[in-house]
Amino acid sequence: MRALIQRGVESLLLFWLVVSLTFLLAHLAPGDAADLLVSPSASGEEVARLRRTLGLDASLPEQYARWVGGVLRGDLGDSFAQREPVTRVLARALPVSLGLGGASLALTFVVGVSVGLYQAAQRGRWPDRILGIAGIAVFAAPSFWLALALVALFTTGASWWGFPGWLRLPAFGVRSPASTTAGWGAALEVARHAILPVTVLASIGAAGMARYARGIAIDLVGSDWVRTARAKGVQERRVLGRHVLANAAPPLIVLFALALPGVVAGSVFVEGVFAWPGMGRAMLSAIAARDYPVVMGATLVYAALVILANTLADMTLHLMDPRRR
Repeated sequence: MRALIQRGVESLLLFWLVVSLTFLLAHLAPGDAADLLVSPSASGEEVARLRRTLGLDASLPEQYARWVGGVLRGDLGDSFAQREPVTRVLARALPVSLGLGGASLALTFVVGVSVGLYQAAQRGRWPDRILGIAGIAVFAAPSFWLALALVALFTTGASWWGFPGWLRLPAFGVRSPASTTAGWGAALEVARHAILPVTVLASIGAAGMARYARGIAIDLVGSDWVRTARAKGVQERRVLGRHVLANAAPPLIVLFALALPGVVAGSVFVEGVFAWPGMGRAMLSAIAARDYPVVMGATLVYAALVILANTLADMTLHLMDPRRR
């Protein structure tokens, strides 16, 4: 109990430091929200009036105290650019990023762990080398480059090369602008629009996960209990599934918990290329417009996700690994 309370206090302190530093950096960055929101022909008096309306005329400590007080009351303020509560802006964007990130993260682990175990079983042979080279190439490629390449392949390329209709995938948006479908038809349409962005995120994540899983599996394959199982004549598939994968589960589960915030926060470029209205796109638009309330609201969400994921990962590892108990 004492360790849990200590970890909770440390998490709250870290959370406060992250959001406070973000508040300071956002307000010290060059540019002013009022200058961006008024027309180029606006007078200095109009700019000053808008600054007073937005509360930007107060000192930085006063703005910080006002913002912290609002957060403690559950009020994140109103967006400067969109003229609506920040909670409403984030409520629209967060489910999009969580859905996109959750689907890609599930595929990342299923594909990555499977490929990594296969590479470990084929260690030193040509399948291991080919998959290793392909994984390094995909992992090293920028996400926006992969996104643009897939867009070119399944739109213009599909038309040039005469791909069948089911392979001509939509490249932009969550749904088609003129779509009127509802129910299962709408869900299928969203799933079809999600194929390309999920593929980009999952392929990069799976490439890194495969190398991680391969390294763990190779270490475990050389352990005494695995050699004993093989000496007893246990089938290789059962050795990999029951002995290797079971012992690799704790670090993989911890990595899964730590990777979720990264997927949500790391889909900025993918959401931008595919025009998905998620957290990444909302954050970029808010930064460009100096929309401080949205920037701070998104930072709160990101920081909470990262700290919560780290805490859950530590608790999960403590429960699953008897050596830590």
